[in-house]
Amino acid sequence: MSNLKSKYANSQRSAPHTVSTYYTENPATSERIAEFETLTDGDVSRLIDQAHESHREWRHVPLKQRAEVLIRIADLYEERAEQITTQVTVDMGKPITAAYSELKTTTDIFRYYADNAEALLADEHIDVQGPGTAVVQKQAIGPLLGIMPWNFPHYQVARFVAPNLLLGNTIMLKHSGNCAQSALLTAGIFHDAGVPEGVYQNAFITHDQVSIILKDPRLQGVSLTGSDRAGAIVGEQAGRNIKKSVLELGGSDPFIVLEDADIATAAEEAAIGRCFNGGQVCTASKRFIVVDAVYEEFMKHFLTAMSRIKPADPTLRDTILGPMSSQSAVEELNGLVMDALNNGANLELGGSPLDAPGAWYPPTVLTNVTRAARVYYEELFGPVAVVHRVADETAAIELANDNPYGLSSSIYSEDLQRAERVAKKIAAGMVWINSISKSSPELPFGGVKASGIGRELGRFGVEEFANHKMIRSPMHKSST
Repeated sequence: MSNLKSKYANSQRSAPHTVSTYYTENPATSERIAEFETLTDGDVSRLIDQAHESHREWRHVPLKQRAEVLIRIADLYEERAEQITTQVTVDMGKPITAAYSELKTTTDIFRYYADNAEALLADEHIDVQGPGTAVVQKQAIGPLLGIMPWNFPHYQVARFVAPNLLLGNTIMLKHSGNCAQSALLTAGIFHDAGVPEGVYQNAFITHDQVSIILKDPRLQGVSLTGSDRAGAIVGEQAGRNIKKSVLELGGSDPFIVLEDADIATAAEEAAIGRCFNGGQVCTASKRFIVVDAVYEEFMKHFLTAMSRIKPADPTLRDTILGPMSSQSAVEELNGLVMDALNNGANLELGGSPLDAPGAWYPPTVLTNVTRAARVYYEELFGPVAVVHRVADETAAIELANDNPYGLSSSIYSEDLQRAERVAKKIAAGMVWINSISKSSPELPFGGVKASGIGRELGRFGVEEFANHKMIRSPMHKSST
């Protein structure tokens, strides 16, 4: 695809008067810096052709060599750390320290799959009834389409790409429009590390072209990380065309504080967790559910901690909260806050966009939110916290589960047996005890209900798009 690579390289320009699907617009200043062309339908056809043809060779490359490519990818990420992190900050406003944290997690994922390649893809021997043997092998299934979001431009890609490159699948990757330059840097790292051009292809494609790819019989699966609305559309199209799909969608994660918790620590971690990455994290705690006995104490510490976090220049090392990803994201978030206030919620802190160029929103705390407000159920993708006061543990569990999402959750209690008992009753894919939600390569990532279908990371990440092929041999001795 060298012609397309050249096309992308030549498409950067300063053109604030035009509108493009793929662009760079600094959310700290609202300055449109660059725009990029989308592929033509002919380009998309060649994209699929090359993914299909490349799979025939890539799946037969020895596992050790594929693992070595993953190591080189991790090495290049580290070598180009300054360029990568600076671009992330420009693309979507991530504070530079958080960008380095994302980069560390990204390299950890590639190294994890490389270091554990043989164990993760080892044959599974089955105890059979009768004579002979049976084995299950994990094999690649073919070309995959990845549809990735903007909030973690490299970590999200690594979650999908690392296990599937190891397995032998080929990948077409549609990144979010506002992270176009990060997407190009990613493709450059992969190809420089030895990933053949057709094995990983950056795809600046439209939503209509996603549908074209999903209809192609050569495509074998799709992975989307994004909103539940986008997941419903892609999941429907994947099902209609009999494609395997993994959907990692939104979350409105509960953060339960019981009366025996370390309240000061819980409040400090709640504030950091709510404002990290601009509050734009699907697994961030968004609904803080505090039992009555410690509600006042928690609120005192929480409001103090949230008040200390000031929106600031994302290029500074000590900045915790930078701008949001875009002006439209600010408007959407503020609309949810206004709706809550119009339906009786109390505003304890913040509550309106900053009067400054760029996409800035301050730490905000809402209480007394009722079911009449959209934020009672909907995801808040920004530095806004909803704090609920409940009578006891039973009420906390009931409120935590009274939501269409079920991604991650946190429980704070000094009684670990109690916390584990509560964890079993939470309808979520992930539960953290005395910690905000985090990510580590060996831990499965995913949710239930409207939070999606499937799992990433750990052994689950390499099995979602694998053919678990059973070979039974022989059931009786040959007669010859």
